[in-house]
Amino acid sequence: SYVQGPLDIPLLNKTVGQCLDETVKQFPDHEALVFFQDGVRRTFAQFKEEVDQAAAGLLALGLKKGDRLGMWGPNKYEWVLMQFATAQAGIILVSVNPAYQASELEFVLRKVGCKALVFPTQFKTQKYYDILKQSCPEIEKSSPGGIKSKRLPDLSTVIVLDSKLPGTFHMDEVMQAGDRSHVKQLRAVERTLSCNDPINIQFTSGTTGSPKGATLSHRNIVNNAHLAGLRLQITQQVGFGGNTDRRFCLPAPLYHCLASVGGCMVMALHGSCCIFSSPSFEGKAALEAVSREKCSFLLGTPTMFIDMLSQPDFDSYDLSSLRGGIIAGSPVPPEIMKTIITKMHMPELVVAYGTTENSPVTFMGFPSDSMDRKIETVGYILPHTEAKIEDPETGQSVPLNVPGELQIRGYCVMLGYWNDPAKTSEVITPERWYKTGDLGTLDEHGYCRIIGRCKDMIIRGGENIYPAEIEQFLHTHPKVEEVQVVGVKDSRMGEEVCACIRLRAGQDCTEEEIKAFCKGKISHFKIPRYFVFVSQYPLTVSGKIQKYKLREQMEKHLQL
Repeated sequence: SYVQGPLDIPLLNKTVGQCLDETVKQFPDHEALVFFQDGVRRTFAQFKEEVDQAAAGLLALGLKKGDRLGMWGPNKYEWVLMQFATAQAGIILVSVNPAYQASELEFVLRKVGCKALVFPTQFKTQKYYDILKQSCPEIEKSSPGGIKSKRLPDLSTVIVLDSKLPGTFHMDEVMQAGDRSHVKQLRAVERTLSCNDPINIQFTSGTTGSPKGATLSHRNIVNNAHLAGLRLQITQQVGFGGNTDRRFCLPAPLYHCLASVGGCMVMALHGSCCIFSSPSFEGKAALEAVSREKCSFLLGTPTMFIDMLSQPDFDSYDLSSLRGGIIAGSPVPPEIMKTIITKMHMPELVVAYGTTENSPVTFMGFPSDSMDRKIETVGYILPHTEAKIEDPETGQSVPLNVPGELQIRGYCVMLGYWNDPAKTSEVITPERWYKTGDLGTLDEHGYCRIIGRCKDMIIRGGENIYPAEIEQFLHTHPKVEEVQVVGVKDSRMGEEVCACIRLRAGQDCTEEEIKAFCKGKISHFKIPRYFVFVSQYPLTVSGKIQKYKLREQMEKHLQL
């Protein structure tokens, strides 16, 4: 099982800043960014002007090439502004999960040695300044830019987006701080940047224990966005009305690759427009943004699409402008895929598969793929990417269509986990193969099927059971809205199968009813021993189900 993607499209050796520059020259008056609920709109030319201003401002505050700046908060215009301003000044952007509490924040800031941190005063119940104060009480008595903290020794500068708090700069001050000399300094720094420099540290979802800082270079994310955009064919069939046909609705969080690379980097490379529907995910807001802003593409996780489809007033939204999009982040139940394509007018919808450590996309469907391929696979290998499947026990290559651990090699493999050579060498082999930890198969055409996480596989009395298979089957039950299958401990079998089911609104259902539904349709040993009806699942902020937490909850609930 081995496949190599096509090599006919050359890789780009450009920095993020160079890519944005070229696109701005090509489409100065096209819309680049819309923050739907905040009423913020920027053309490429307006955006570029503010990026330069912000980058010069950061240099004026004393930040230097290679310093780390943490971006912490929901989807706001300033998030994207900082993403490109830091890249232009060679400052490394650290994507900090907006839901982090004090101990988690302290862990990541210390791990990567953040010198600056940027956040809004408050979002919903998250009071960012107060949370930071728990790890950095010194801030209240500090002068802006002069923080000296015992527990966060690297942190000197805090920028608040929308207010002036003790020890912090207001974002407006940063925008005004740079003068001519700083702009000159910025141009000089830009000339020293290499596309192999680190530019972004993404903390991986932490669905497996403490988060690790995947470090990505310009080359990683520039090429991934370039190749993903080409695969999506966004620049084809453009009408006469400028980039009306390249409007992307992005309900996913910016601190996650799906939006920062799949949205913003695609914008910087292909001149598309990013429409952020709300500061944090709301199904209703996403539908509203698509209909009001006439979006042609929609990006999200399966959970987000399920949520949009289950809005009570779904039928009142005009989604006729949609033609395609990307669904990614976790396995897509076939029933859901069919429903989205038909009910949301998205014939060109594709599945993408990847990992943060691979910048992120490695497999992606073609808009024109058959329904079967869209349902059964995560698409075709991306250019300049190699993939192989190995038996996780023996390390031997397996034949085509036989499951094993998926490994990836190519331009997309991260530089490593920041300041963690031990964890890096656990996942990247001396030959530069990245071990995904995902179980999958490759077919003779270069398409991949993902079966689940290696660690999620259930071994019941010696039988290997893949949760995804049972989940997909239970999804066909008319009363089931969403389902997650986990293994729970069992003294006789080692593990037993437990199905956690979320029912459709207004439905009642019994364990007996679902057991009867399974009989004769799936092998007896795959029929869950336990059925638990739940109203929600433990999620990471990027909307991924934390199976290890779900497993713990179920073992507790079932008193195992």
